[in-house]
Amino acid sequence: MTLLGEIERAAPAVEDLGVLRFITAGSVDDGKSTLIGRLLHDTRAIFEDQLAAVARASSKRGQDDLDLSLLTDGLEAEREQGITIDVAYRYFATPRRKFIIADTPGHEQYTRNMVTGASTADATVILIDARKGVLPQTRRHAYIAHLLGVRHIIVAVNKMDLVGFDETVFDRIRKDFLAFASALAIADLRFIPISALRGDLIVDRGKSMSWYRGPTLLAALEEIDVADEADALPFRFPVQLVVRPGAGKDFRGYAGRVESGTLFPGTELVALPSGQRTVVRDIVSLDRSMPVAVAGDSVTVVLADDIDVSRGDMLADPTHRPHSLRSIRARICWLSSNLLDARTVSTARFLLKHTTRSVKAKLLHLNYRVDINTLEQQAAPTGLAMNDIANVSLSLAQPLFVDSYELNRATGSFILIDEATNQTLAAGMIDG
Repeated sequence: MTLLGEIERAAPAVEDLGVLRFITAGSVDDGKSTLIGRLLHDTRAIFEDQLAAVARASSKRGQDDLDLSLLTDGLEAEREQGITIDVAYRYFATPRRKFIIADTPGHEQYTRNMVTGASTADATVILIDARKGVLPQTRRHAYIAHLLGVRHIIVAVNKMDLVGFDETVFDRIRKDFLAFASALAIADLRFIPISALRGDLIVDRGKSMSWYRGPTLLAALEEIDVADEADALPFRFPVQLVVRPGAGKDFRGYAGRVESGTLFPGTELVALPSGQRTVVRDIVSLDRSMPVAVAGDSVTVVLADDIDVSRGDMLADPTHRPHSLRSIRARICWLSSNLLDARTVSTARFLLKHTTRSVKAKLLHLNYRVDINTLEQQAAPTGLAMNDIANVSLSLAQPLFVDSYELNRATGSFILIDEATNQTLAAGMIDG
C-alpha cells in the first residue's frame, strides 16, 4: 500500500477539505526548502529509505543532524550549491486534507520559476529571515503572488531561534510588511513566527514562542477555504486535439481541458472563431462516457453536429462568451535576461501563446513599470530588465478569445515567446 493510502486508512473520519496547492517563496536562504522538509518529516510523509538517503547526504556535507532541505533540492547542481534552482513539487496529506507544495527558487535570476509555481497555486507561504527582515525579493514575490491571483498569503517569519524568539522582532517585521502590502488589499493575509530548523510552530507548537496565540503553519494551511470557483464560471474549453481514430470508425471528438464551467451531455455550446452553435452529444474520458465534466477535467467532447473546429479554437458558453480581441492591455513580468529597450519596441516581434492558441503579436507601448519597493507606477519606462513588472499594450495578428485575468486565470493569462529563439520572454495577465 502507498504512503498516502496508509495515511487515509489510519485517519479518523473527519471532514475532507480537498486538495490545497501552495508555494513557498521569498528571498534566498530564508529556509524554504528546510520548511518543506520539516513539513514532510513531521507529518511522517517520507519513507525510511528517503530519510536514510538524506542522512547520508547530510553526513557527506559534515552535518551531524538531518539537513531537511535535501528532501526537496533534487537537482545535483542544487545540492552542490545549497540552493533551489528548479520548482520542486512534493505531496503529503493529513487527516483533514491533501497538499501539493511547490518549492520555488529565491534567487532573483530564477524568478521565472517562481512565476510558474504561483500561476496554479491556491496559497503562498512567503518566508522572511528574522535576522534580515523584509527584502526586495520578499516584496517582489509577494507582489507577483498577488498579481497572479493568489488570494491566501501566509508570511512565515523564519529563523526565530536565531533572534532569541524575540516577539518584538516578529512585530517589527509584521509592521514593515504591512506598510508595503496594505496597498495590495490582499484578501487573506496572516503572519506566523516559526523555526523551520527546530520545528517550532510548523506542525507542533513547541515551547519557545508561547507569546504567539495563533495557529501553527500546518493548522493555518488546513483552514484555508479553496472552494473551486472555476466550476461556477462560464464554460471555456480550448481545443487541444481533434480526435479521429482512423478509417472505418465513425468518431470525431475534440480533446482538451475544461478550464472553467461545468459540462453535461445536451449542453449548448458555441465554437469560436466560427460562431457556429451545437449541442454536446457525449463526454468521453478513458474510452468511457461521463455524465458531467468540471473545471480541471481533461476530456474528449463529442458534438451533435459536424462543424468546423480545429486545434486552438474554443468551445464556450454561447450566452456568456469570452471577448474576441485583436488588441489587449495586460500586465507582464519580464523574464528574459535580455533588456527590452523601449526605443526598439515597435520593431520587436513576438509569438503570444494563450491556452492552445498561438498568434503573432506586436508590443505597441510600455504604459508603465511598477516600482517593486513602493508599488509606484512609473510612466513611459525606457525599458524592461529581467523580473520587471509592467503594463503594456499589444496588437495581435489574429483574434484571441479571452477573459480578464481577474475573472478567469486560465483564459486571462498568456506567455510571450521570441519567434527567433523560441525563448519564453514574459508571462502576462490580461486586464479587464
